[in-house]
Amino acid sequence: MIADLPPVIQAPPPIPVAVVPLPANAAAASPAKTGTHWHAPGDPLEKFNRRMFAIHQTLDRAVIRPAAMGYKHAMPRPVRSGLRNFFSNLGEPVVFLNFVLQFKPHSAAKTAVRFIINSTIGVGGLVDVAKGKAFELPHQPNGFGDTLGYYGVKAGPYLFLPLLGPSDFRDFLGGQADGLVLPIIVDKPFDRLEYAIPKAVITGLDQRAELDGELHALLDDALDPYATMRSVYLQDRAGEIAGLKGKALDVSMPGDADGGAKIGPKSPSSELQDPLSDPAAKPVPPVTTETKKSTAPELQDPLSDPAQDPSATPPAADPKAPVRR
Repeated sequence: MIADLPPVIQAPPPIPVAVVPLPANAAAASPAKTGTHWHAPGDPLEKFNRRMFAIHQTLDRAVIRPAAMGYKHAMPRPVRSGLRNFFSNLGEPVVFLNFVLQFKPHSAAKTAVRFIINSTIGVGGLVDVAKGKAFELPHQPNGFGDTLGYYGVKAGPYLFLPLLGPSDFRDFLGGQADGLVLPIIVDKPFDRLEYAIPKAVITGLDQRAELDGELHALLDDALDPYATMRSVYLQDRAGEIAGLKGKALDVSMPGDADGGAKIGPKSPSSELQDPLSDPAAKPVPPVTTETKKSTAPELQDPLSDPAQDPSATPPAADPKAPVRR
């Protein structure tokens, strides 16, 4: 599945916490210039976004994180898990609709069966029975933003708003469309503030509490937390869209000469499998039994003289020579 801070007012889809490594020369990408303001590629609103990010961080330190930690310690784990499953189950019809729009009948059918199982056996969705071994139907995130991306709609400018977190124009509009599905189709109570506000507060606080450790690991040591969050979000969303299409994704940044690295459902790139490897280094030949056996005498015997001719035979010992004691 895997935002800087989860939204208190839900709009774009949540961000998974997993981090995709940048290509080796991604840092060399040149920023673009609009008027008198420099900005990174894909972020023409960077000056505005950075201000919103600073406001968001201030609100998080002062209000959101303390409230989320208080919610986590005050509410027992089974209660939090039940509420999380309940609201997630209410989103399954939106996931089903988008799989239908993407002409993925198999995924749509699995989502429908999952919704029925959890709504009945799972006591209205409070228990996620469908993901267990008996059914093996885990939640598959999907939304209208994914559908737009699946059909080639570009992400548009990056956007960061307080409480909502990172997004882009496509996902922001897609999130609004997702939020209108149940109010339009089902009507009450999903069109009432009495439902929308508690849902936004509970899911927002729960997500913020669950992601607290991962957000600390991601941002605390970052030289530029805003740029780190932006990079993770944009690469992760691009990877999800590529996954829907069953393609590998080129995560090269503008200005890369080698085309960058590839990510997708199955990445053959060794530098992505091992983030500590140098993609520009020459491959090291595997060690075999032939390479293990060195012909160099100085390596075979560390006490031998490497300057001595190996073909020369040592002089025979004189039996009359006195023995040193």
